[in-house]
Amino acid sequence: MTRRGPGADRILTFVEVDGRLLRVSVRGAGRPLLLVMGLGGNIEMWGPLERALNAHRIQTIAYDASGTGHSPTRLAPQRMPGLARQAAHLLDALGHPHADVLGVSFGGAVAQELALGNPHRVRRLVLASTACGLGGIPGNPLALSLLATPLRYYSPAFLRLTAGVLYGPTVTDRDDLLREQINARRARPPSLWGYASQLIAGAAWTSRPWLGRIAAPTLVLAGDRDPIVPPRNAHILAGGIPTAQLELVPGAGHLLVLDRVEHCAAVIAEFLAREPAA
Repeated sequence: MTRRGPGADRILTFVEVDGRLLRVSVRGAGRPLLLVMGLGGNIEMWGPLERALNAHRIQTIAYDASGTGHSPTRLAPQRMPGLARQAAHLLDALGHPHADVLGVSFGGAVAQELALGNPHRVRRLVLASTACGLGGIPGNPLALSLLATPLRYYSPAFLRLTAGVLYGPTVTDRDDLLREQINARRARPPSLWGYASQLIAGAAWTSRPWLGRIAAPTLVLAGDRDPIVPPRNAHILAGGIPTAQLELVPGAGHLLVLDRVEHCAAVIAEFLAREPAA
């Protein structure tokens, strides 16, 4: 089933990947950029960043991972390499031999695995609000404890109450951003098992021993007031990946690609447009 989304430039469809259906959004025109969402997230949550990137002539490809949004839940949870294979096979199904990749938070871990296991597929890599897993700097204990539950996807009151602790103080000043995120999350929350499966995938994962093997030119984006992923993690990623550059956004929290959407879209677009080094 394929249908046009709210904008005429957006196509929503279901794609079969490894015998499983994934809900996919393809939006805009230009060089393809695969978007890999964070813990429990869905396609609709990308809205502000998609629109900003499309304005820079970047085609965005977003998808609901298994157990999130409208993609059916898998009985057996996948580990991080399996989630990366799912992303690679989605590109196959869409006819893209290679693409740029942007991963946010938990999606940044999937993106790192994708770049490691499929170096020929990932042209350029953007890692936002993410870390290397074990061996990184833990976040605020209260924020991390709140991540153990998907309640913020089901209860607008709970999200409003905890947004400052989870995402940083600037989010509480952005009622427009909170409203959009509440609507996107509540409309298509993850299944309980889908959310738990992602927690299992990230529990003992680490990229720190092999960061030096990521060959794709990499942009590391981080907010300096991120409670979930402290900015020192961005320095670990940028220091470990040979071709990485670091963009630290002052005053931004965990949702920096949505809270500072125009700035981040411009930085990402400029990075993706660069010609390869001689």
